[in-house]
Amino acid sequence: MSETVKPSTPPVIVKKYANRRLYNTETSSYITLDNLAEMVRKNRDFVVYDAKNGEDITRSVLTQIIVEEEGKGAALLPTNFLRQLIGMYGTDMPSLIPKYLDQAMASFLQQQQAMRETVSKTFGPFIPPGMEDMGRKNMQMMERAMNLFTPFYREGAEAHAGQDSAHDYQEEILNLRAEIERLQAELAAAKSKGRA
Repeated sequence: MSETVKPSTPPVIVKKYANRRLYNTETSSYITLDNLAEMVRKNRDFVVYDAKNGEDITRSVLTQIIVEEEGKGAALLPTNFLRQLIGMYGTDMPSLIPKYLDQAMASFLQQQQAMRETVSKTFGPFIPPGMEDMGRKNMQMMERAMNLFTPFYREGAEAHAGQDSAHDYQEEILNLRAEIERLQAELAAAKSKGRA
């Protein structure tokens, strides 16, 4: 879970029993890993405890959700990345990796939002009917996928921890604008060729 965000509502308490069943104490009902994944997508915080000994097993349950999602064909984790991650266990690095990955994912989500706003402002008048809706659905799917890595990330969280300056951010936006202008020029050239 992201340590950079304090949820506004108390987390849902989920108990995991020896028979692998998950019990949501808020709704007094049994739930599945899919239900927990949906809670993650809706930014609803939860904590999972072993019903027998009270141990916090949230991390292992979140890992199970990722394994199930990967098994469904939504492969977000490249094989090489998984090998490198496994290689980090048993070294001095494990204490640094969680914070680095958390910050990297939060940074990615912020850049994604900035890019979405830039593209919307620039391409808004040029997007053919229907394409905007398809793009929006693709972005929502990507956001849901990214939420698996930083399940309780909220906008306004300290993602960069002072590492990226406003200048770097502005430079990234300028680069994106230049790329968009290049794409617009290519689009205009393709349209004029189609008419010829």
